[in-house]
Amino acid sequence: MGKEFELKFKATPEQQAAIAALYGDFMSTNMVSEYYDTLPGELAMQRMVLRRRLENDRYVCTCKAPLKDNTRKEWEVECDDIREAIGKLCKLGAPKMLRTLTNGSLCIYCGARFVRRHKLLELEGATVELALDAGVFIGGGREKPLREIEVELKSGSEEVAAAFAEALAEKFGLVVEPLSKFQQALL
Repeated sequence: MGKEFELKFKATPEQQAAIAALYGDFMSTNMVSEYYDTLPGELAMQRMVLRRRLENDRYVCTCKAPLKDNTRKEWEVECDDIREAIGKLCKLGAPKMLRTLTNGSLCIYCGARFVRRHKLLELEGATVELALDAGVFIGGGREKPLREIEVELKSGSEEVAAAFAEALAEKFGLVVEPLSKFQQALL
């Protein structure tokens, strides 16, 4: 798995519609994310995220962990059961402490339910996924709206992906979303 590089923006329905009109056909994926931690929040204390996401009809489990440069590394495995996925994620290179920290009580802290319209774009020097997300965050016994535009680097240059995202933000008046979906669902 690789280093995660994505830029996210808050969005209105109008901004998403304008971007969709500019870039043409998008694929659509229904997503339901569940974010796990132990009752004392040991993963959060290590700045790690453990997620199980239903993407249409398949489950993908993900571990995200911080790197020294303040970016994150990400490991993913297709698996229905989060506990089974932990061993598989560690075999892929996720921090071994994931297994130790999740030995006890593991529970769902929050989540999100949304539709992702997405498209791969081939840029000069990079391939990015442009995603338009709309749905709700679920956490603390309540729901709140989720509407984002995300540019995620799939291959190539981070600088090219960042320049594309910045140009998109300028053209459509987008505002950076500094919080991850996990952090937003907790609020």
